Amino acid sequence: PLERRGRVVERRENGMESMTLFEVVKMGKSATQSIVDDWIESYKSDRDIALLDLINFFIQCSGCKGAVSAEMFRHMQNSEIIRKMTEEFDEDSGDYPLTMAGPLWKKFKSSFCEFIGVLVRQCQYSIIYDEYMMDTVISLLTGLSDSQVRAFRHTSTLAAMKLMTALVNVALNLSINMDNTQRQYEAERNKVMAKRANDRLELLLQKRKELQENQDEIENMMNAIFKGVFVHRYRDAIAEVRAICIEEIGVWMKMYSDAFLNDSYLKYVGWTMHDKQGEVRLRCLTALQGLYYNRELNTRLELFTSRFKDRIVSMALDKEYDVAVQAIKLLTLVLHSSDEVLTAEDCESVYHLVYSAHRPVAVAAGEFLYKKLFSHRGPEEEGMPRRGRQSLNGNLIKTTVFFFLESELHEHGAYLVDSLWECAGELLKDWESMISLLLDEPMPGEEALTDHQETALIEIMLCAIRQACECHPPVGRGTGKRVLTAKEKKTQLDDRTRITEIFAVALPLLLAKYSVDAEKVTNLLQLPQFFDLEIYTTGRLEKHLESLLRQIREVVEKHTETDVLEACSMTYHALCNEEFTIFNRVDIARSQLLDELVDKFNRLLEDFLLEGEEPDEDDAYQVLSTLKRITAFHNAHDLSKWDLFTSNYKLLNTGLQNGDMPEQIVIHAMQCTHYIILWHLAKVSEGSSTKVHTLLLSMRAFCLMCQRYLTSVNTTVKEQAFTILCDALMIFSHQIVSSGREQLEALIYTPDSPLQAELLNFILDHVFIDQDDDNNSTDGQQDDEASKIEALHKRRNLLAAYCKLIIYNVVEMNTGADIFKQYMRYYNDYGDIIKETMSKTRQIDKIQCAKTLILSLQQLFNEMLSDLGCNFDRSSSSFCGIKELARRFSLTFGLDQLKTREAIAMLHKDGIEFAFKEPSPQGEGNPPLNLVFLDILSEFSSKLLRQDKKTVHLYLERFMTFQMALQREDCWLPLISYRNSLQAGGDDDTMSVISGYSSRSSSIRTKKAKPASTGKRKLTDAVWMNQEQNVQTPVMMPSPHLTSTVLRDPKKMRPDESYMGVYAMTSEQQHQQLPPQQHHHQTPMDYNRRGSGLMEDDEEPIVEDVMMSSEDRLEDLNEGMDFDTMDIDLVKYTHKDVYFLTSCAFMNITALVSLLSYFAVYCFSHPLKIAERDQS
Repeated sequence: PLERRGRVVERRENGMESMTLFEVVKMGKSATQSIVDDWIESYKSDRDIALLDLINFFIQCSGCKGAVSAEMFRHMQNSEIIRKMTEEFDEDSGDYPLTMAGPLWKKFKSSFCEFIGVLVRQCQYSIIYDEYMMDTVISLLTGLSDSQVRAFRHTSTLAAMKLMTALVNVALNLSINMDNTQRQYEAERNKVMAKRANDRLELLLQKRKELQENQDEIENMMNAIFKGVFVHRYRDAIAEVRAICIEEIGVWMKMYSDAFLNDSYLKYVGWTMHDKQGEVRLRCLTALQGLYYNRELNTRLELFTSRFKDRIVSMALDKEYDVAVQAIKLLTLVLHSSDEVLTAEDCESVYHLVYSAHRPVAVAAGEFLYKKLFSHRGPEEEGMPRRGRQSLNGNLIKTTVFFFLESELHEHGAYLVDSLWECAGELLKDWESMISLLLDEPMPGEEALTDHQETALIEIMLCAIRQACECHPPVGRGTGKRVLTAKEKKTQLDDRTRITEIFAVALPLLLAKYSVDAEKVTNLLQLPQFFDLEIYTTGRLEKHLESLLRQIREVVEKHTETDVLEACSMTYHALCNEEFTIFNRVDIARSQLLDELVDKFNRLLEDFLLEGEEPDEDDAYQVLSTLKRITAFHNAHDLSKWDLFTSNYKLLNTGLQNGDMPEQIVIHAMQCTHYIILWHLAKVSEGSSTKVHTLLLSMRAFCLMCQRYLTSVNTTVKEQAFTILCDALMIFSHQIVSSGREQLEALIYTPDSPLQAELLNFILDHVFIDQDDDNNSTDGQQDDEASKIEALHKRRNLLAAYCKLIIYNVVEMNTGADIFKQYMRYYNDYGDIIKETMSKTRQIDKIQCAKTLILSLQQLFNEMLSDLGCNFDRSSSSFCGIKELARRFSLTFGLDQLKTREAIAMLHKDGIEFAFKEPSPQGEGNPPLNLVFLDILSEFSSKLLRQDKKTVHLYLERFMTFQMALQREDCWLPLISYRNSLQAGGDDDTMSVISGYSSRSSSIRTKKAKPASTGKRKLTDAVWMNQEQNVQTPVMMPSPHLTSTVLRDPKKMRPDESYMGVYAMTSEQQHQQLPPQQHHHQTPMDYNRRGSGLMEDDEEPIVEDVMMSSEDRLEDLNEGMDFDTMDIDLVKYTHKDVYFLTSCAFMNITALVSLLSYFAVYCFSHPLKIAERDQS
């Protein structure tokens, strides 16, 4: 029976044959308890058979196809068995059960761990003490954990750590039983002699002795696992293995703190916090969280905290967000344990993370901030009222305002509120206390809020109201709106009702108090957007609505700031909702206000435009302020019935004729006219009776007006005209008829060539400029930086507006050449916009995009020729910059050559034609003027398919003469280099000295490589050659694949270039030439162990081999450590072949280079033989 391969006790269920222990656990259909019970019964009947089953279970769980036979089990040592299993391991795949994907294998891992735990639990009273089963298993797992095979090492480490955890649980139970027995013994012994039972004392002594023996044996087992497995594997080369060790040691310290929670074990967690893999650092933090959560353990952690506190604080800024979140949570637990551990600097490094764009990090930092600043209450605060200025929340709100101001990030109030929302939501929803702080007079001795503090409080209040009503994070923090649960929806409705009831009364009072402060008023006017307007009627709050409308009107009359006016406009828009009964009242108030504004504007404009009179500054200010108000309202309200187009157009036309119109009046007149046309278009789109022809005339007249303003002397006016023109061209492009709006086809407006040229010239003159040219600020360094950022932001918007026209085919795609050629020079400022434009244009038309890219390179080349002349140095910065730009363009085509095949081919075609377009200015026999462009074009050769390289080469030969093919001067190097790039990797690559590289991994890849598909469509020669123009050309000799050493400057040769550096080698081949030792895994952690302090007696060397193996092997199966080695495959020339090649060398350059290549490699490979035959 011992000969069977790892069979568990016969289990026949539903007629199925018996399965191995591995198969039973993998299936997961049987309870783990019953599986273990069956194994124990088998062990009791024949422990060798059962133990063989268990050994094969661990072998098979590692993914090994082999099995340990009874003969091997009897006569071979564990190391010999492991070596035998290693030889039978399947190397074709790196997968094994613990790393395989799928629900079955995910469940297997938990079943595997559960099996080990249940096995120890069921055997804890007898079998584990028989000095056979546990010794065998621990010895096997220790040996497997030292294996070079990753699957063995990973699986056995997991098994050993789970085995250790189960033994720790047994040891804990033994310790508890010993304590109970000791107490019983002491109680019995302390009895008087008459009542003392001596036989019970003897039994208790015997029991205590047995428990002590078992405890000692368990401790020996745990020491064997810890020293044999953990100490080596906690710094394994594989992150998963290291993570397993750290996770389990955290369990041991938490479960049996009396034995494990000391510096001898804590040091491993501290050292591993410096691990290079985020997964391992994460396990360290979660392990420590379990310890710091229990306040009873804090005293044992004091030394560890003092030693590794700085590292934990620094991990709050970890590059892995999950690690940073857990580090902040750990610091929060440390804060719970003692307020004195973390310094002010430590806390400040966490505080600023509440403004992080990553929400989990910000929420964790918000909880830390709340615990530090808000959770401590003194005895004097116990009797405070719940709400109001003098309440506890009032003081906490002040603290929040102070923190917000000290952080100096006043534009990120929404981020602060969102960070504190989960832990301080009740505080942020105490709007009564906030209103009290703003409206009520301070008590005697109380310090009132300053103007900045009131502004910050209003902003925080607005952000809290928005968060309560919208129930999603602010923009930039979160993936979008999520579906709310029923409970969240109810909370949202309750909050909105409460907000309306409170602020319907308080908002008019707040507006009245702060009506002259633009920033405060702008924020306060946004509150009605979140109101439940029905409450104005149901709550009988109409008088407060009237008060609100009066305050809004006063704000409109007092302010001319665009932000304030637009906030008023949006408030009217929110209140003018036809679904509610308050609509008529609000509509009347709005109409009265707009009537007055329009009448005033027309009256002022008539006086302002009177001929022969010079308008004074007061008249201009009145016109501008009224126009600002009308423009702000026209953004959200339809003012078509007032017919403002005529007056605005007249104003703009007068400005063009006279040239002295104030720029702000022109800018707002343009914006207002733009709104007029958009509202007109909205009516036409909805099927209104408005005439399309009227809209067409208005739109074209306005676009022509904006085009004329592009030549204005005022930059701000030109920018406004450009922006509006781009928007109008987008809106009235061919896409206006999409979605079934064919009736708008007459409105399509396509820009003519002069307009396209003016738009492009504007971009070139106002966007692609240096920072200093566009900076006029002299108010100090900080203001200077702020103005630079603002100017850059404005230029980015202008460029984005124009690029949209390219993407949507509003302007010709080839106009993008002037944009694309700026990619490298202005990469930091506009690189993302230009790259996205290239990507979108390629999606629209690959070929036209490629032609645009090559056109941009040609333009740069021509500019360089005009600046440097035709005899420029190819090492000049200008030429190298163009070549680098070509390389960047090449990278944008991606790795799929089939998708970009035609585009790349057309790019080469245009490049070749450009290179031979202009003859040499020195006369016949000299290279064409643009021949050097082929050097730039060669950057795209790697994107050609092999068969397309031949086609491109044939097309190149159409432009070459026989004499060109024979030229080898420096001036012809671009042609030679380009031809070489087209012939590299060809089918007849007979010139290559290095024919291949062999290694185990490369041979496996070769076997699995699919043959090239013969069904792929070929690039027809029609793309390249017109059959009617197919003139007879001389027979061209193939250019050599190897670059002659004569053509290279020895001084420019890199130090690492040997004789083989002369030959053209791919980057992959160069990588394969690296010596194997450069690929070795390095220690994955940096244990900062210098200096005196924690646990130095048990320290290991800082630099150590991560594979703590007894065998000094360099290969690690299935671990990516099989290195490619280079084999020089010599061409087998005989003496006759050499003689033949020598004879042909003077007639054929191919034969000559082949001969030289053979001799070079032969000399390199057989130096001794060459020395012996030196005379001959």
